[in-house]
Amino acid sequence: MHEFLVSALAFIVLIAVMVVVHEFGHFTVAKLCKVRVEAFSFGFGPRLFGFKYGDTDYKVCALPLGGYVKMSGENFAELSDAAAGTATVTPINDPGALTSHPRWQQMLIGLAGPTANFILAFVLMFFYYSWINEVPAVEVKETAVEWVIPGSAAAQAGIQPGDIIRRFADADNPDWIEVFDSLHLNPNQMVQVTVERGGKTLQLAFHIPAEVKTNDLASLADGYAGMLPEFTASPIGVNQVQPGTPADQAGLRAGDGIQSVDGHAFHMVYSLLPYMQEGQGKPITLVVVRNGVALAPIVAHPAKTDDGWKLGFVPVPPPMRRDPLPLKTSVIKSRQFCVENSTLLVQVLQHIFARKISVSNNLAGPLGIARAAGDVAETKGWSNKFNLAAQISISLGIINLFPFPILDGGMILFLLIEGTIRREINIKVKEYIYQVAFFMLIALFAYLIFNDVTKLPFFTHLKP
Repeated sequence: MHEFLVSALAFIVLIAVMVVVHEFGHFTVAKLCKVRVEAFSFGFGPRLFGFKYGDTDYKVCALPLGGYVKMSGENFAELSDAAAGTATVTPINDPGALTSHPRWQQMLIGLAGPTANFILAFVLMFFYYSWINEVPAVEVKETAVEWVIPGSAAAQAGIQPGDIIRRFADADNPDWIEVFDSLHLNPNQMVQVTVERGGKTLQLAFHIPAEVKTNDLASLADGYAGMLPEFTASPIGVNQVQPGTPADQAGLRAGDGIQSVDGHAFHMVYSLLPYMQEGQGKPITLVVVRNGVALAPIVAHPAKTDDGWKLGFVPVPPPMRRDPLPLKTSVIKSRQFCVENSTLLVQVLQHIFARKISVSNNLAGPLGIARAAGDVAETKGWSNKFNLAAQISISLGIINLFPFPILDGGMILFLLIEGTIRREINIKVKEYIYQVAFFMLIALFAYLIFNDVTKLPFFTHLKP
C-alpha cells in the first residue's frame, strides 16, 4: 500500500507539472496573439473545482491524465468533442476566435506547448547542474566493468571484469549511458567493441540479446546485457545487519565496509548479488574494513530466500558529493542532455515503427510512469529525480509534435494542408478524422495500461 500511495502521489505531481507547463505554453502565446481562452484545464471529464478570471475558466477535472486549453473557435480542444462529433463552425466576425487569426499564429500556438516542455527540461537540468550535480565521492572516470555474469551476452563476447570500454558500436569512449542506449537500439545485432585490458587493446564482437530489459537498479545486469558497471571505487557499505542472518552470524556490523569478496573488489551490492546467485549458496570470503582497519577475512554462508541467495544486510548507498558546475558548463551540459534524450527518443520510436525493437519493452503507460516516479521519489539524492522529470518533459514535447490528429502536431498538419489548398477542410471531414484518431488513441492507451499491468511484480513472479 505504501508503494502504491507513493507512486500515485509522485505520478500526479509529475504529470500535473508537465501538463500545466505544456498548456501554459499554449495559453501564453494564445494570449499574446489575442485569442480568447475559454478554459485552462488540468484533467479531462467532469469539472471538480476551479475559478473563473476574465474569459477563462481555470479548472481541475476528474481524470488527471492530461489537460487542455480551450480557445474560442477551436473545434477539437476536448477529446469528447471529437468522439461525439459536436464541433461547431466559428462565427466569421468573432475577432477573439482562434480561426479568425492567421494560420502562422495558430501554428505558433500549437508549437508553444511542446516548446514549453523542452524549455522546462532545459531549466530543470540547468538548475541541477548549476546548484546540485551529484557525483560519486570516489568517482570512476573510465567506463570500467566491475563484474560479468557468467553465460551472459557480455561473457560470450569475451568481456571480463576490469575491462575498460573504449568503443561500443558507433560510440567512441562512451560513458555507461551511451553503452546502455546502444544495447537498447541494436537488439539481436552484432556490434564491435573495443576494450582496454592490462594495457592492451582488444577487439571483440558483441551479440546483443533480442531483449535488453530496463535500466532500473533491480535489473541492472539485464539492462547492461550481463555487465555490471563500476560506478564508484568505494567499498560496499553496511548500513544495517538483520539479526540471525548469515551476515550477522559471520560478524558483519553496521558501519563496516566490504572491501572484497573472494578476492573480487565489488563496489556495489548489485554486483555482489548476481555473484552469490551464481555460487548457489557457496560460502564466500569477505575482507571487511571497520573503523578504517582491515579485519581478518571472514566467511559467510548465503541463505536461500524467495528473491535468491542473500546475506541479510542493508547496504549503504554509494557515497555522493555535490559538485556544482560553472554556469557556462551547466548550459552546455543541459543542452547536451536535451539533444541526446530527444535524439534517443526519436531513434527508439523509429526502431519501434521499423519493428526492430518491441513496444512492450520500450514504451510505458501511466502505470509504468507512476512506478518509475514512485521508485525515484523514494531514492536518495536528486539526480534521478531531475533526470526522470526532464526526460518525461522531453518525451511529452516530442510526442505532441507527432502529425497525429488530436495532438499538437496534428493541428499543425491540418493548418499546413489548409494553407497549401488555400481553403478550410470540411468540418465533417475533420470530425470523422478526429473520431477515428480518438478511438485509436484510446486503443493505444488501453494497450499501454495492459502492458504496464503485466510488468507489475505479481505478474512477473508468475513468469517461468
